[in-house]
Amino acid sequence: MEQLVAFAKRRGFIFPGSEIYGGLANSWDYGPLGTELRRAIKDAWWKRFVQGRGDMVGVETALLMNPKVWEASGHLATFNDPLVECAKCKERFRADHVEGTVCPNCAGKLSEARQFNLMMKTFLGPVEDAANAVYFRPETAQGMFVNFKNVQTSSRRRLPFGMAQVGKAFRNEITPGNFIFRTREFEQMEIEYFIAPPKSDKDWQKVFEHWLADMHAWCVEVGIDAKRVHELEVPKDELAHYSKRTVDLEFDYPFGRKELYGIAYRTDFDLKNHMEKSGEDLRYLDPETNEKVLPHVIEPTFGVDRTVLAVLASCYDEDKAPTAEEGESEARVVLRLPKKIAPVQIAVLPLSKKIELSGPCQELAQSLRGQYRVEYDETQSIGKRYRRQDEIGTPYCVTMDFDSLEDKKVTVRDRDTMSQERVAIADLSAYLTERFA
Repeated sequence: MEQLVAFAKRRGFIFPGSEIYGGLANSWDYGPLGTELRRAIKDAWWKRFVQGRGDMVGVETALLMNPKVWEASGHLATFNDPLVECAKCKERFRADHVEGTVCPNCAGKLSEARQFNLMMKTFLGPVEDAANAVYFRPETAQGMFVNFKNVQTSSRRRLPFGMAQVGKAFRNEITPGNFIFRTREFEQMEIEYFIAPPKSDKDWQKVFEHWLADMHAWCVEVGIDAKRVHELEVPKDELAHYSKRTVDLEFDYPFGRKELYGIAYRTDFDLKNHMEKSGEDLRYLDPETNEKVLPHVIEPTFGVDRTVLAVLASCYDEDKAPTAEEGESEARVVLRLPKKIAPVQIAVLPLSKKIELSGPCQELAQSLRGQYRVEYDETQSIGKRYRRQDEIGTPYCVTMDFDSLEDKKVTVRDRDTMSQERVAIADLSAYLTERFA
């Protein structure tokens, strides 16, 4: 894990938050390459699950909501973790993450477990009192539930249909850690898929299995190693208060097998509670039967940060690459990212810094920027530049040399095979389009 964290910092993927002041409780900032990777993952998710389907719409809802939302959803009463504290070193742990009554850090005695609410509280306005208390959302789901009626009537959607949202959520975790796996501020890609009240378990199970299969397909699309993804059927006595069935997709991280994604059958729990607490009729009017029904919900949930971590862990590789010395090779780090999510998709490299090459090379780079994420680099030897691009996951390097000025061709190098092909500049766009298709 330390190797991955060091790599992410060195290459500008992820930095410790507030590092010059000593950091802050497992907060992390995304650097230039991490930002592009994160954005590409979210764009690919949106394209697959929203724009690529005819039964989905997107929303963006507020981080702060009326506290009554969280009363109705059950979060204020039940969104808790068991907390224990060491009498000696004062370190706090989730009770279900330690064994026995002895502190794992200093062997001090642990306290009795008490419930700790994970909601992050703040205040609206100048006075910090109970009347002005609000909470940062711990999930994006409730913003979709309270807008069900607005979205359904304005978009004229018929059941079944879904709402999707990508956005930040906040949880006052007792023990955040393991790099970006568990943080207090994180981003979700979440779907609430509304279905007619099922006449039998087979009705909702069919939809549930469809979404579960699509979640597996998504893992493959973004380069997450399918052999390291496992399904965990959450036992009934461990289900969340709203769930009738939950399946976690777990991933073999460098620190062990932990949750990556989850899918839950929330029944009509949320809409029913919001209808009762708000007094607003949230039932769906079936245009064919003229009957009002309260939809049930299947909820696939994806974490952006955990996706980034699983992608990096899956795609990070080391192999051997030939050197300038004939018959010699050296260790090479290569990030085998899928082309669509690579932070840099094409690197344009002049063989020399001389203006005869750098000028037309920069023009070539600019001509490709409208279609791809492009980096221009003219520093260090061509071999070192190739290694750097391999390490950050760039699928193709386009090199212009002095022969290019005569034959109007460039050398295209493939990241994974390290093979090189001479391509006419006039044909380069079509060549790349075919390979990114």
